[in-house]
Amino acid sequence: MKENLTEAIAKLKKEKNAVILAHYYQEPDIQEIADYVGDSLGLSQKAAETNADIIVFAGVHFMAETAKILNPAKRVVLPDLNAGCSLADSCPPEAFAQLIKEHPQHVVITYINCSAEIKAMSDLVCTSSNALQIVNSIPKEVPILFAPDKNLGKYIQKKTGRALLLWDGACIVHEAFSIEKLLALYSEYPGSKIIAHPESEAHILDVATYIGSTAGMIDYVRSYPSETFIVATEAGILHKMQQEVPNTTLIPAPAEEDNSCACSECAFMKLNTLQKLYNCLLYETPQIEVSESIRQRALMPIERMLELSK
Repeated sequence: MKENLTEAIAKLKKEKNAVILAHYYQEPDIQEIADYVGDSLGLSQKAAETNADIIVFAGVHFMAETAKILNPAKRVVLPDLNAGCSLADSCPPEAFAQLIKEHPQHVVITYINCSAEIKAMSDLVCTSSNALQIVNSIPKEVPILFAPDKNLGKYIQKKTGRALLLWDGACIVHEAFSIEKLLALYSEYPGSKIIAHPESEAHILDVATYIGSTAGMIDYVRSYPSETFIVATEAGILHKMQQEVPNTTLIPAPAEEDNSCACSECAFMKLNTLQKLYNCLLYETPQIEVSESIRQRALMPIERMLELSK
């Protein structure tokens, strides 16, 4: 059945001049069929340069929105429209607009994990790959409002020495790691390296050997193929990471709550399936739509980010 679906998707993709973009957190079957697998920055860059008529975005809603903002004339489809994001949901546009109004002198930098409406209120957008670069592009005397991820914001403050006004938002996946279980796991593998995504809480980052984006974590592991790694981000990354370093031991960091894999998984990311991907490519729905007024305002900070990231 899976082989038939894979073949059918490949055929449809060719017939419709479609491209499949997938995030590292997607299930392995989707990563295997995708034309490109990457982090938010890489996916944004690919979305900006594609010549496809249809973009199938195997990720979550804000990612597909970003692709639509960059490609208004193309059809952008998401396998499951309910694939949202707890971090994006933590920053409602009305409340954020009020905060901006109260701090008119601040440059507004938003993490890409937010809605199109939030991006439209921003001066710059960043990803975890380029957040430090984007913040450092602003003169030190200029105050910065950073949203929506407070954990990433605190990490940026620590690395840059900048005082940021932080929105109180977070990713439930990256806040699910248990420091007690992590340290217990490390005691079982005392020579291992802990690598963590900067959306994680400070007590997780404090014990990490390396902190970086999903793409950065994969690059880091590739540089030390003989090491054992405990990986503190969404467990979907392990598929691509293991392909890059097949003989390396990779262990998902343990979550606070017991679940099927004893790791931290994003339920939103896992809503997309191979069958849903086939259906959305076949019927070209559900399509992502962004109003032109919001799209134009959101496009500017995204393009500034892409220009700074070249």
